Amino acid sequence: MTTWILAVDDDLHMLNFVSTELRHSGYEVIEAGSGEQALVCLNSKKVDLAIVDVMMPGIDGFELTRILRKDYDLPVILLTARHHIEDKERGFLAGSDDYLVKPFDSKELMYRVKAILRRYDHPVEDTLTIGSLTIDFKSYEVRSDQGILLIPLKEFELLALLASKPRQVLSRDLMIERIWGIDFQGDEQTVNVHIKRLRQRLERFAPDVQIITVRGVGYKLEGNP
Repeated sequence: MTTWILAVDDDLHMLNFVSTELRHSGYEVIEAGSGEQALVCLNSKKVDLAIVDVMMPGIDGFELTRILRKDYDLPVILLTARHHIEDKERGFLAGSDDYLVKPFDSKELMYRVKAILRRYDHPVEDTLTIGSLTIDFKSYEVRSDQGILLIPLKEFELLALLASKPRQVLSRDLMIERIWGIDFQGDEQTVNVHIKRLRQRLERFAPDVQIITVRGVGYKLEGNP
């Protein structure tokens, strides 16, 4: 599947650098020299991620980020030449997923792009079914023969991640990155606690679906046909 990334920067040298690195890594890129041009591009093409410069005339990066999150539900990486903590705060309050200070290494950019795309990798279907369990991404409900179960968001996201890759072992590090983000300050115990709670719920609600521990690696979800 082709991944499209929108790169927005009024500095043509930086725009070319970012676009070139993305294309070398196999991504398709749409380039825009302003916030206004970026919005025009989005009218004709669906993209998976936006990389946006903060300091632009007209619609600046903060405002564009708010629009991209609110109207297009797009993940955003903000680029800035300033180290001010206030800029980082404004960026995250606007809805950005990550923040890079110029100049940055191309490897760091690609690491962050890949991490965010993995975090937003979710099934295109509205529901996932494993065993007697159905996970509804629209209503955030979990259903089985026992009825409907509403669980905390992080537990729902963990369950959905496991169900999206049935019988595949997922590491704790991967779960932390996907569910809590690459900047999470906690440790693996956070995952273990959430898994324990999920197991207790499934034992009563869908006993044919089990979270299996693979010692030293992580967890996998299995359900009877």
